[in-house]
Amino acid sequence: MRAALFRQAVAELVGTAFLVATVIGAGIAAQRMSPGDPGLHLLEDSIATGAVLVALILALQPVSASFNPVVTLIERALGRIGSATAAVLVLAQFVGGLLGAVVANLMFDLAPVTLAGHHRDSSGHLVGEVVATLGLVLVVFGTLRSAQPERVAYAVGGYIAAAYWFTSSTSFANPAVTVARMLSDTFAGIHPASVPAFVLMQLLGGVLGAGLVALLHPTAEEARHD
Repeated sequence: MRAALFRQAVAELVGTAFLVATVIGAGIAAQRMSPGDPGLHLLEDSIATGAVLVALILALQPVSASFNPVVTLIERALGRIGSATAAVLVLAQFVGGLLGAVVANLMFDLAPVTLAGHHRDSSGHLVGEVVATLGLVLVVFGTLRSAQPERVAYAVGGYIAAAYWFTSSTSFANPAVTVARMLSDTFAGIHPASVPAFVLMQLLGGVLGAGLVALLHPTAEEARHD
């Protein structure tokens, strides 16, 4: 593996690990500090997740800062990265997510792995994941194709914090994070049986989002052919 790709993979692994550790860890902390108040739990988790996304993207964007297989696969489809690079980065994201879940459990004196019992399998949850992922893709690539792409960290953090609230699924919108969250039987967890459908809906949302980005934000080359 060449040095540049190795650094990208490490950045994706570390960034996804911190993201998952924040989602799960903030959920555990919220449950313990605000027992019996799920609305407050969600508020605390959404603020923490939005904030950490801004920080992680700002810190790691010079190397690699997708932290999401859907985003990485769309980068491949758009020709921003090659197939081998995409495969390595997606693997790093999944490994990082699993590591983040284990670390979050350990930080709060739980077993390293506790399979989640929270079923999230209603039709509303699945529609919510399509909407959440579509919106995320639109925000990420719309911002990157704008006149100020350096603002993508703030756009993504703000969007995810909001999507916790306006989507029925609380906006997982990320296959690596979804798989990792099944390893923690806490506020942020998801039952393993709910994971395949969530990931499928995330991929569908990614495809729809990529199409919308291509329509609304054509590249200079695409615009010339209009």
